[in-house]
Amino acid sequence: MENKAVVFALTSSVGVANEIVAQLGIPLGLCEVKHFADGEIMVELGESVRGKNVYIVQSTCNPVSSNLMEVLIAIDACKRASAAHITVVMPYFGYARQDRKAKPRQPITSKLVATLLETAGANHVMTMELHATQIQGFFNVPADDISAICIIGKYVQSLNLEDIVVVSPDHGGTTRARKLAEMLHAPIAIIDKRRPKPNVAEAMNLIGDVEGKTAVIVDDIVDTAGTLTAGINMLRDKGAKAVYASCVHGVLSGPAIDRLKAANLDGFICTNTIEQNDKLPLYDKMHVLSVGPVLGNVIKAMEENKPVSEVVAEYAGN
Repeated sequence: MENKAVVFALTSSVGVANEIVAQLGIPLGLCEVKHFADGEIMVELGESVRGKNVYIVQSTCNPVSSNLMEVLIAIDACKRASAAHITVVMPYFGYARQDRKAKPRQPITSKLVATLLETAGANHVMTMELHATQIQGFFNVPADDISAICIIGKYVQSLNLEDIVVVSPDHGGTTRARKLAEMLHAPIAIIDKRRPKPNVAEAMNLIGDVEGKTAVIVDDIVDTAGTLTAGINMLRDKGAKAVYASCVHGVLSGPAIDRLKAANLDGFICTNTIEQNDKLPLYDKMHVLSVGPVLGNVIKAMEENKPVSEVVAEYAGN
């Protein structure tokens, strides 16, 4: 590949960025992110990007707004340094859960974030497993949402589990669960839940059969793990012989790790769209999968003007 690509890592996604450049066979771009005492941020590029295709890698996880501001400033720095094309690689897209007006007078913050990225100068945005795929429509520039279910599916296949049933924790995740179920040649079940207020969920009913089976829950985000814990308890009550939980984005806020440790869970699987270096030592049943190789191959396809969909399909074995 002609070395027209430059990959920059910002604060939250250094590990993923290093995996990407390893896949591409290029060095990580030089940049420095400075946080000043008054809270201001500066992103200073350490090499020329004139005429280059720049990839800025940053998940907007906690601290969400600070990480988002880093991205916006980095885009501006690249634009003013005459980059030919700027792609934001945002494995975890913060504010994605604010994708609609659930009540009167609420904002649609994910649309605002899309507007900010475009206004700053992004020519293209790449995400992984958006909370709602329709968020791609908030952008007026190309937006590619890469599925990470193939990564989770390959790992679950390697466990050689028997009598698998894939479980969606809610109706909204049914399509995601079906993708995993197709990879595993397994049936699906759906947990019918109601959410009385943010970060509080009550599992109400189970659609499907898990008795005597190995249940594999799949979700896009696990935040405080309240929804997940309620689902695990229900599956055990319904006779599941083993329960594994998986998600793409392990936000794992507040009591999440303690709840996972207390749950009757055989294993917890997530990816490194949000880096877990601080949490991994706290929970020995947690396994973190790398998304960098897939993102690296997607970027390579883009640089060679090849279809991104073929890369994902090839990784999933389709």
